[in-house]
Amino acid sequence: MAQQRKRATIREVAKATGLSPAAVSYALRGIQTSEETQQRVRQAAAELGYEAHPIARALASGRTGMVGLLCGSLEDLWQQSLAVGIGRALFARDRYAIILDAAGDPAREAMLARQLRDQRVDGLIVQPVDPAGEVWAELGESLPIVSIGDSLRGGHAYGEVVFDNRAGVTLALEHLRQLGHRHVAVLTPTRASTPDRPADLHVNAEAERIGIQVDVVTSPQALHSATETALAVLRRPDPPTALFCFSDSIAYGVYAATRELGLSVPGDVSVAGFDNHPMSALLTPPLTSVDWDIEDIVHSAVRVIVGGIEGKPRRRRIVCEPSLLPRESTGKCSAQ
Repeated sequence: MAQQRKRATIREVAKATGLSPAAVSYALRGIQTSEETQQRVRQAAAELGYEAHPIARALASGRTGMVGLLCGSLEDLWQQSLAVGIGRALFARDRYAIILDAAGDPAREAMLARQLRDQRVDGLIVQPVDPAGEVWAELGESLPIVSIGDSLRGGHAYGEVVFDNRAGVTLALEHLRQLGHRHVAVLTPTRASTPDRPADLHVNAEAERIGIQVDVVTSPQALHSATETALAVLRRPDPPTALFCFSDSIAYGVYAATRELGLSVPGDVSVAGFDNHPMSALLTPPLTSVDWDIEDIVHSAVRVIVGGIEGKPRRRRIVCEPSLLPRESTGKCSAQ
């Protein structure tokens, strides 16, 4: 019977590199040593088969290596892509994501956020359902929090990667107006308590500025529910000529609704999305959408949360700028 290979020790890595065990420990944690030293130590550790025991590492450093990622709703395909990207980016920094789904429910979000704190995650990245929730003040005192999409009311986040929603709304609505649309339904998953979201702050103001009528309608992001919402909007006696969706996942429901009703896109109704999920370019017709550069968001959020975990002093606010990708789902208004 083959004997199980004995785990290499930190002293063996120190002997192989000519460093002290303390210096090897620092290098493996990426602190108090140069990049060159860290690379040399990691290479030696890999060759020897050294693996830090997670409990010992947590006791020594006060850190678990785990970062909580609390998603607003994983029914949104864009948030799924964001979670995958953040998980991989954290792994590349020798950290691991615990990914949880708030399912669009503020009470569930608060409960899960506290559970992540109690599991001793080193930091928390959140796409908040309720940025005004009291839980953020409570958690912000004990661990670094980075919010994506919206600011947490009261400034309780260590950092934030927020979207210039006004610019995104303006790009989409002006695009539809230039095509002759004067009556637009805006389908949004957001709630009245979310202060930095476009539905409450920007849509009506921008519509008034450019001279169009908008109807703001709350819609879930799950395909079936989004389809039902779109069906109700399109069956109105005076339906809009265009639908602007604050999630490409909601726009997919609009596509399903138009097919059920025998309507063509964009011949009968134009459709625009808001996050440019990779699937959107593959639809028939391809979906016009506002793009937020998901790779940059991932990089920014991970860089800021790692800075918070490592105790870097300054709070970071990164504002993401959008671009519009016009595709064949939007066309000239047939009601002109």
